[in-house]
Amino acid sequence: MEKILKTELKTSVLKAFGSSGGGYISQSQGYETDSGRVFVKINHKPQARKMFEGEMASLEAIQKTNIVRVPQPIKVIDLPGGGAMFVMEYLKMKHLNKYSSKLGEQIADLHLYNQKLGEKLRKEGNTIGKGAGHAESQYVDKFGFHTATCCGYIPQVNEWQSDWPSFFIRHRLQAQLDLIEKDYGDREARELWSQLKLKIPEMFCDIEIVPALLHGDLWAGNVAEDDSGPIIFDPASFYGHSEFELAIAGMFGGFSSCFFSAYHSKIPKAPGFEKRNKLYQLFNYINHWNHFGTGYRGSTLNVMRKLLK
Repeated sequence: MEKILKTELKTSVLKAFGSSGGGYISQSQGYETDSGRVFVKINHKPQARKMFEGEMASLEAIQKTNIVRVPQPIKVIDLPGGGAMFVMEYLKMKHLNKYSSKLGEQIADLHLYNQKLGEKLRKEGNTIGKGAGHAESQYVDKFGFHTATCCGYIPQVNEWQSDWPSFFIRHRLQAQLDLIEKDYGDREARELWSQLKLKIPEMFCDIEIVPALLHGDLWAGNVAEDDSGPIIFDPASFYGHSEFELAIAGMFGGFSSCFFSAYHSKIPKAPGFEKRNKLYQLFNYINHWNHFGTGYRGSTLNVMRKLLK
């Protein structure tokens, strides 16, 4: 494996440092190379390349906005026995603490980035002679992403749709509940879902949703800081409703209230926010049920019942 890394990174020096780590999904190791330190994620599953390519595309999309710092993605490399490695910049990180409200502002700015591109476009009209400006980021008017991504290890379809509730029902909730059906055949979940599905569009009646570039998996384990400011990583990006991002951030702790107040000072809560927040939490509970088993069944069904009230 190290031989492949040396060749692919064109480095004569390759020296592991620190202890090798492992999240729930991939192993990881830091290396010294000719051009500085890199961080390598290793996964032996056959779908590893697809997963890492989705992560790399997500990091690139966030990086392009120049709003919030992410590790610089370098390369996805196939492993000979199956699986893949993902090489990125090594960042020395510590727990998010001092920069909580700064991160709240940056996440709001990330969510507003596409909307501002749209406003700029409308202002300029179809000004001719923009010259070299074509390399600038393009305004996105649909929900989805140009490639598949994984939330945890579950692949997500991001086919473009012009209507947010349809995208969210089909490619997020239904996709996850199909897996529950396949693995558990849970009758109660099935019955609650058949009722809930019909009620979701009315939760979006009075709000305008502009596609926002999302991190897509913003829990406390995927944010950090260094001396210069906040850092986010392990994204599963797509263009979606900005409120989607806040559900997981609020579910498992780790974000202080100043993160949320800084965020909402830029993007105030729209009418119906609390109910939709529950709906977005539902996605995360089902995703956890799929990843970690029936310990999350109770919470999933509870949220469904609450949403039906």
